[in-house]
Amino acid sequence: MDLFYKVAGIATAYAEEAAATGTAAAGEMPEVNPVVSIITTLLPMVLIFVIFYFMLIRPQQKKDKQVKEMLNNLKVSDRVCTIGGIYGTITQIKDDSVTLAVGNQNMTMVIARWGIRSVEEVTIENDSESLN
Repeated sequence: MDLFYKVAGIATAYAEEAAATGTAAAGEMPEVNPVVSIITTLLPMVLIFVIFYFMLIRPQQKKDKQVKEMLNNLKVSDRVCTIGGIYGTITQIKDDSVTLAVGNQNMTMVIARWGIRSVEEVTIENDSESLN
């Protein structure tokens, strides 16, 4: 923000100098350096882009990198949750597909690797039943 005020101050200083020396006629706008005019016009757009980069683009890139790393580190016997909310245990991994064992009867499902939302760290077990 200080940079903006400095640049705006330069434009104001040029205008005051032109008025003091009498180069501008009465009622006319004093001449402003075209470089300063371009800088004051482009500076807000550059600041907006920088703010968007650090608040939106960069965090999304970090999240995408973590998801890609998680999908590359999948292994057999990992307990996962799919995007559709189905919990299962990985029984087989091929290139772009994963086979899950789901439910008490270990029914198999084949899903796309990108369809896995998260890897569950803890296997949940009850006294009466064990989840796969």
